[in-house]
Amino acid sequence: MSERRYVITFGCPDRTGIVARVSSFLADAGGWIVEAAYHTDPDTGWFFTRQEVRADSLPFDVDELRARFAEVASSLSAESNWRVEDTAERRRVVILVSKEGHCLYDLLGRVAAGELDVDVRAVIGNHDTLADITRAHGIPFHHVDFSAEDKVAAFAEVRKLVDEHDPHAVVLARFMQILPPELCRSWAGRAINIHHSFLPSFIGARPYHQAHRRGVKLVGATCHYVTADLDAGPIIEQDVIRVDHGDTVPDLVRKGRDIEKVTLARGLRWHLESRVLVHGNRTVVF
Repeated sequence: MSERRYVITFGCPDRTGIVARVSSFLADAGGWIVEAAYHTDPDTGWFFTRQEVRADSLPFDVDELRARFAEVASSLSAESNWRVEDTAERRRVVILVSKEGHCLYDLLGRVAAGELDVDVRAVIGNHDTLADITRAHGIPFHHVDFSAEDKVAAFAEVRKLVDEHDPHAVVLARFMQILPPELCRSWAGRAINIHHSFLPSFIGARPYHQAHRRGVKLVGATCHYVTADLDAGPIIEQDVIRVDHGDTVPDLVRKGRDIEKVTLARGLRWHLESRVLVHGNRTVVF
């Protein structure tokens, strides 16, 4: 995004006057709103919004905007459910991988093409299969050995490598290890995973073979935040691609990988643009 903007997001109990309160606050400061979205959830009685403001329309910087908006957030009972982001701050990303490279290849290609303007600080793998392609893009690759019995030590090393970059997103790009609960908590709202749509129907080994035998007509993917409840975190994005009776198991695998790549890239972009608001185990995506 060429024009620098400040992005305000929050959720709070719904009531009359919220939009007026935020709009008046910004107007009084000279804020020029260039994008605004709102949603009310009737089931929870919760209100959500995302506002983009031209940075050059305000007479103060993002830190001052945060300080001033804190009073507005408190008056609306938003408390900890609000954020003010600066699009001038380039988003930092760390990617975790295993052996399958399709999601990593896709993300690195988008970054190299300038389509995804992020700073990939590192790629960390529990195998070194994807080391060469990572380094070919000028990105550090770290191999953490998970073959030993002590996975606690391995995850401690992964955590150290990730946390030193303080990333805006930790992307599990087909990382075939289950994050321990303490990492799920530490990276809550930042760790993003992708998996095929066969869960929970086809659990276990060779899901594409199971799906082929069943004669499924759709293959899909789910991009979601990581929680201690395996593959059941808040969903950011889902998509599907059709298959038919003539498709073989390799065809299903190929189509599944295609839809995983697109779904992960889309979900990551929305997360980094502060378009995803989490409430409980559900999301609002503006």
